[in-house]
Amino acid sequence: MKQLRLWLLGLFALCGIAAVAQEAKADSTGYIVKVGQTAPDFTVTLTDGKTVKLSDFRGKVVMLQFTASWCGVCRKEMPFIEKDIWQKHKPDPDFMLMGIDRDEPLNKVIAFGKSTGVTYPLGLDPGADIFAKYALRQAGITRNVLIDKEGRIVMLTRLYNPEEFSSLVRKIDELLK
Repeated sequence: MKQLRLWLLGLFALCGIAAVAQEAKADSTGYIVKVGQTAPDFTVTLTDGKTVKLSDFRGKVVMLQFTASWCGVCRKEMPFIEKDIWQKHKPDPDFMLMGIDRDEPLNKVIAFGKSTGVTYPLGLDPGADIFAKYALRQAGITRNVLIDKEGRIVMLTRLYNPEEFSSLVRKIDELLK
């Protein structure tokens, strides 16, 4: 019994060290990824039932928007993403935009898309497991991750700031030239 307790204490200590290590890697906005690194791969199911893998889009410029229906800033930003990015670039075969909805059921995500007027694909992230590949699980949203054609992260945004958003729009334009 004593050995079991010692083993469990050791296990808890290791879990604590792992959590601290993850905290230490995060930047001031909660991102655990950095500009210049390869974007972590994932598989996501979209609201239309289609399953896609991020690496399937290698060779395209990809924008990921981490969002949720309860996020007021997301609701403010999404119409700008729709108008200034998606509507402008959706015909371009070298561009992909995906909203990744944090830990909400399909019916809620579909209703959220309709209420915000977005037509870009929305994916489901049960348990926020995709989100946790990019930022601390407890970190907030909205977040945008811009990925170049080689699969490297070229820009990370947090919250909605008009100047930063304009920068994002310009960077997408530049990457698609």
